[in-house]
Amino acid sequence: MNLKLDELFDRKESNRTFIIAEIGANHNRSLPLAKEMIDVAAESGADAAKFQIYSASTLYSAKNDNSLGYDGSGLTALIESVKTPRGWLPELSEYCKKKGVLFFAAPFDMAAVDELDAVSELFKIASFEIVDLPLIRRAASKGKPMIIAAGLAGMGEIEDAYNACLEQGNDKIIFLQCASCYPSPASIMNLRAMETMRRAFGTPVGLSDHTLGIHISVAAVAMGASVIEKHFTMDRTMKGPDHSFAIEPNELREMVRQIREVESAMGDGFKRGPSREEFDIYNMARRSLHAAVDIPSGTRIEREMLISKRPGHGIRPKYLEWVVGRRAGRDIPEDSWITMDMLD
Repeated sequence: MNLKLDELFDRKESNRTFIIAEIGANHNRSLPLAKEMIDVAAESGADAAKFQIYSASTLYSAKNDNSLGYDGSGLTALIESVKTPRGWLPELSEYCKKKGVLFFAAPFDMAAVDELDAVSELFKIASFEIVDLPLIRRAASKGKPMIIAAGLAGMGEIEDAYNACLEQGNDKIIFLQCASCYPSPASIMNLRAMETMRRAFGTPVGLSDHTLGIHISVAAVAMGASVIEKHFTMDRTMKGPDHSFAIEPNELREMVRQIREVESAMGDGFKRGPSREEFDIYNMARRSLHAAVDIPSGTRIEREMLISKRPGHGIRPKYLEWVVGRRAGRDIPEDSWITMDMLD
């Protein structure tokens, strides 16, 4: 059962992490490959499959086109070669629905916000766009949950984005800690910033993870992440800007498995004593008072006649002083645990 969006904002209902399988541009502009990746996201147990919607003309200035992409091409050519065709959106949304995962995408221009509003249940604002407050306002005005990545951002910029959403009457906001290197070294991830943002804004928090491997994402869940976003690919050797740092299908499945196991280990924090599963070992391994020597019936018990040993079937060691000075009501053989009915 996938997590419902409302549960992200009421952790009393669920402690499940919302796991986003980030497809991004790793479909290499192949609709069959995009659908295959949705299949993998669904089979892995992820809650959502995420894409990105942008165009070269609205992303970078043409005057910046001499900057080289990963393959030596100009930025315009690179962006056009990897962008998700907007005509795919209805079909991708329906395919995700069929497979039981939530479809959404990050809009990078105003038109993308409006196009996604028709097919998506939430919006993601990418780290680089956190300073584009008009874009955030447009997305927030749709009244859907807003997941906002905070890579590169200081607290002032995060607060600006938060207030931009509130101005539109939208308080369904989730901030993701993020390091905007591809891949990101673990040393700059600053997972404790999740708690800083949660305390500052009272929102759920999570992690958009660009590190290699899955362990940082799993650690973030243990630290309270409500959302994990992770790029994946069918094959890291494929050509494209985001394949090299993405995880492959077997790693995605393992990440989901480990996250769910960590969730089950978190518990509610109350200390109630032994669980049902621990009860046998509780009786066997806890200590109780035993006879250090044979204690004949009628003997006044002295301290040196007692020893604390396993199992815990007898009187607890904390009652040692209460037992000392009482009389044995019957013969107590050496090494026997002492129970109340043995004492007068």
